[in-house]
Amino acid sequence: MPAPPPREPTSTDAANGSVEIRRARPDDLDVAGDLTADAYVGAGVIPADAPYLAFLRDAAHRDREAELWVAEVDGVVVGTVTYVEPGSALVEIARVDEAEMRSLAVSPAATGAGVGEALTRHVIELARSRGYGALVLSSSTTMHAAHRLYGRLGFARLPERDWSPVADVHLVAYILPLRE
Repeated sequence: MPAPPPREPTSTDAANGSVEIRRARPDDLDVAGDLTADAYVGAGVIPADAPYLAFLRDAAHRDREAELWVAEVDGVVVGTVTYVEPGSALVEIARVDEAEMRSLAVSPAATGAGVGEALTRHVIELARSRGYGALVLSSSTTMHAAHRLYGRLGFARLPERDWSPVADVHLVAYILPLRE
């Protein structure tokens, strides 16, 4: 399914002001990569020496292979997410008629301000507006706050797609149907 042109930025109110969600620009990529890696390490999701950090830091690669979106508050990037459509090299668990969300991250300074929810809602709207039947994602078993967010937004567990990319790393899958 061909993608329409990038959407205009959207704004949403978060606990501490207005959050603007927009496509990452070239000058955002290093910041977004560092923010993602730091958020995953800081939250204890992955160790500081994990090979996966190279992927998380390479926001330019994620933006080339999919769409990198950022959340900005008062001119500062405070969150990021990768939106993946079928055919992308970044698809992990999506099937035909499903979009995928990857690498959701919020800076520690913005945690609890609604940034993660704003980014997730934006990705849901992208997938819905582009006609996909569902949005899927994988999450570390340790990301309990994210799991609560997904549940609040209507995602359901999809245990048949749980998987392990490497030994001792277990990911759980979620799905949000977008059509009735």
